[in-house]
Amino acid sequence: MNSTTSPVCRVHPLAVVDDGAVIGEDTRIWHFTHVYPRAVIGAHCSLGQNVMVADGVTIGDHCKIQNNVSLYEGVVLEDYVFCGPSMVFTNVLTPRCLYPRNTSGDYRPTRVKRGASIGANATIVCGITLGECSFVAAGAVVTRDVPPYAMVAGIPARVVGHMCERGERLAFDASGRARTSYGQGYRLGPDGFVAKEGA
Repeated sequence: MNSTTSPVCRVHPLAVVDDGAVIGEDTRIWHFTHVYPRAVIGAHCSLGQNVMVADGVTIGDHCKIQNNVSLYEGVVLEDYVFCGPSMVFTNVLTPRCLYPRNTSGDYRPTRVKRGASIGANATIVCGITLGECSFVAAGAVVTRDVPPYAMVAGIPARVVGHMCERGERLAFDASGRARTSYGQGYRLGPDGFVAKEGA
């Protein structure tokens, strides 16, 4: 670890945190992970082995990034986001080594909303927004925005169901309402979007 502007955090001796990175309290960074200078990581996060956090990446509080995940410039994770092992973010739509794209308008930021989960080996194409508490299945390739509470799977990923914020599958009745085992209600709108009742 070179140094950090963060408060108390736990960084493995074999991790590299560049000067200028900001890391929140009680965040754990494991071995072979590299955090770049302008990265911002919130409190109570866990970054597993061999994670890369590039310049300009923002990670909220209570996020869990599993082994072998690279977060390229333009990725924003809100609070309580889970990134499964070896999942992939991209940040350029049509990459070419001969003609770099970062200045040509082909670069797209990606936003992952609060409580979303991304399964192992999934790929998130740049420019995507994953909605609040959405769930991306392992191995899925996400090429378009994912609505809040939606479960997506496949290549390309399609909505295959809905899930509450705690991870229960939602079964909607004829009126478009669902209730979880712990009593929380959800409603499915005519536009296909799900909202938590009382929110």
